[in-house]
Amino acid sequence: MRYLWLVFLTTLSLCCQATEFTIQVKQPRQTIRHFGASDAWSMQFIGLWQNEVEQLKIADWLFSTANDAQGKPRGIGLSVWRFNLGAGSEEQGRESQINPGTRTECFLTKDGTYDWNQQEGQRKFLRMAKQRGVPHFLAFLNSAPVYFTQNGLATNTGRGGTINLRDDCYDDFARFMATSLKGIEQHDGIHFDYICPVNEPDGHWNWLGPKQEGSPATNREIARLVRETAKEFQKQRLTTQILVNESSDLRCMLGVYKTTWERGNLIRTFFSKDSTATYLGATNNVPRLMVGHSYWTNTPVPYMREIREQLRDTLARYGLRFWQTELCIMSNDEEIGGSGGYDFTMKTALYVARVIHHDLVFADAESWSWWRAVGENYKDGLIRVYTTDHMRSGYAVDSRLMWALGNYSRFVRPGAVRYEVTSPEPFDPYGVMCSAYRNSNGQWVSVVINYSERMQLFSLQLSDQVVRKWQMYRTSDVSGEALKPVGITSGTVTLPPRSITTFVAQ
Repeated sequence: MRYLWLVFLTTLSLCCQATEFTIQVKQPRQTIRHFGASDAWSMQFIGLWQNEVEQLKIADWLFSTANDAQGKPRGIGLSVWRFNLGAGSEEQGRESQINPGTRTECFLTKDGTYDWNQQEGQRKFLRMAKQRGVPHFLAFLNSAPVYFTQNGLATNTGRGGTINLRDDCYDDFARFMATSLKGIEQHDGIHFDYICPVNEPDGHWNWLGPKQEGSPATNREIARLVRETAKEFQKQRLTTQILVNESSDLRCMLGVYKTTWERGNLIRTFFSKDSTATYLGATNNVPRLMVGHSYWTNTPVPYMREIREQLRDTLARYGLRFWQTELCIMSNDEEIGGSGGYDFTMKTALYVARVIHHDLVFADAESWSWWRAVGENYKDGLIRVYTTDHMRSGYAVDSRLMWALGNYSRFVRPGAVRYEVTSPEPFDPYGVMCSAYRNSNGQWVSVVINYSERMQLFSLQLSDQVVRKWQMYRTSDVSGEALKPVGITSGTVTLPPRSITTFVAQ
């Protein structure tokens, strides 16, 4: 059988011309900061499980950069971990109007003191991430603490498009964020590099409960909150950068989409000096950066590239950078059957890898994060958990989706620079897609997606250098191929169908 397979591959190579991809070593693009995922909402439960073996397994899968005895990565080496800073809906119980699985605890108590025993499950995973070498941490909030909101809840309950925050509590909210970050650093040794005070404020839904924590916000409200936060951070001598503004849809950055003008045109609103009421370009602790989510813009497939190139060019005119900070599968992702159920196979993995490629190559994203690290019966988790006793115990199963992200996160490390890749063949989002990076230690890495149902002869080279050996790591539906080392090549190789292969220069 092996002989026949070799004969077939030899015949194929004689009959077909390998498609050449050339890394243009004199055409650097963006610097890659990190790849990540968030702890919402699972880690608050998993971090309290008595079964530490399962906790350690999950932590290794997500954070480890070590290899086993056969040279296979133990994990995907995430380099940024998003921490959901809670608003206190858990303490309200059923009165919160929020589904039990998505409620959060809050460090701030009703009497104004802080309880540093809160969010312990999530904080355990913060510590486990740091122990495994995760270099960056990002805090995000879906709502202000319930003590500061207009309706006393962490959900908007159809109030409308303005922020669910009392007018006299902007400074209180800012103080809460600063105090929480300092408290976590003091008690857990975790320094947060970044915080985003609002999450998806431009969403076209009304955040009707019972659902999850969340609030809309107008651009003027966001600008006011960011300025108050910057002022408080300066007062408390925090270096944490304040990010703007976890947009729910890339189209809201560029214009007005399914919302009103008060929540659209985000790039111009926050970083054009003409927008005097909302300009944040000279605000302390605010980088020249827009962060947003790639939901809803991944279909039709040609539009996925078009909208990202438009975003890239617009950001460049304002001297801004871009991070993609959240994605999972939504109902409009019809190519893979939408969001229902869980998929352990390459179907979802390849679909997401194609989005990663588009965000990095066409939007020049410097950072890329998935939504939930761990989920249940929904295509929103890298890892699937099966739980009992109201999430008090359970066990975890990995997926090809997790390992597909690892083709990037494990080998493209913080500080890597992406380089242009050229090919005589036109770009094909249903065929072979290739991107290339040079890590800060000088090592070249290329991630190659074969989206097609057939084998593809592929050739990789550098424009003015020679790499004699590339170690290959592959993720596919073949048994055992989950970031598996699959041999060394000089650059020309046959890519299996429906696979992702990372080439690491030796």
